[in-house]
Amino acid sequence: MKRVKLYTLLCLIVFILPSLATAQSLEVKPPVRFLALGDSYTIGHSVPANERWPIQLRDSLENRGIDVRETNVIATTGWRTDNLLSAITDKNLDRENYNLVSLLIGVNDQYQQRPIAHYEPLFRQLLDSCLRYAAFDTSSVFIVSIPDYAYTPFGQRRNDPNQISLQLDEYNAINQRVAEEYGVQYFDITPISRLGLENTALVAPDELHPSGYQYTLWVRSILNYFDSDNLTSTRSLRAAKDLKIFPVPARQTIRVKGLEEDGFDQIRILNVKGQVQNIGEVSSRKSIEVDVSELTTGTYFLQVFKNNLLVARGRFVVQ
Repeated sequence: MKRVKLYTLLCLIVFILPSLATAQSLEVKPPVRFLALGDSYTIGHSVPANERWPIQLRDSLENRGIDVRETNVIATTGWRTDNLLSAITDKNLDRENYNLVSLLIGVNDQYQQRPIAHYEPLFRQLLDSCLRYAAFDTSSVFIVSIPDYAYTPFGQRRNDPNQISLQLDEYNAINQRVAEEYGVQYFDITPISRLGLENTALVAPDELHPSGYQYTLWVRSILNYFDSDNLTSTRSLRAAKDLKIFPVPARQTIRVKGLEEDGFDQIRILNVKGQVQNIGEVSSRKSIEVDVSELTTGTYFLQVFKNNLLVARGRFVVQ
């Protein structure tokens, strides 16, 4: 009877742990045993094995003198959350002892148009597994956001690239909220992927997946987090502020609230193909006003930069 009660208590602790967790900093604890879970973005589809981001991260840590004993990548092109969950269940990873675990999953749930309501419970199960593999040490687990393939030539050939971005924003809103609830570190690399149309070097030869160079930028963002003498770079790891833009729809001028106190260096407006648009005067009163009278009818993205970092973004329609 005592054993049954003890087992029940341990189960309760395991299941309520995420809700009690407080945010902790991600730590690298040598010797590192790294487990990277995901899909084509983690396996590095269309790039050489040494250019996959988990391998680049391993090599970068080793170049800093950190002992990385093991790097285990479990990922396959086309995997949804349920596929990954089945794969790791079959591998009995609970017997292992990892002290760095990453999770990046969800693009195929969106691409295959699975009900988004299915994503969160499966993602939670995967994160529960990640914590188990890391002995429930939240400082050993991190989440990577889903990149936006709408900003690739392949994505632009889809019926509605703008809809892809909107849906992936929903998926990323879920995985970021869950990461914060569990108290694990979240790396938002999606803004990097959304430069793929402006900078073709960020896209692999298959015109869909990230290139090795884009993965390098992901790894730099992660490494900046650990770089104590460059703390300002950690701003790029946080999700950009979502802005409210008025009126809806816009015709001559848009008003952007929320930037007055933060300040900014540059405002850019992109169309749904990721092309930077010419805009008129930008003025600041009680809110930021931008002249968009030269823009044609359609949907646009507004990006705000400070110190060369994307700090805020929004979406608006011109009619």
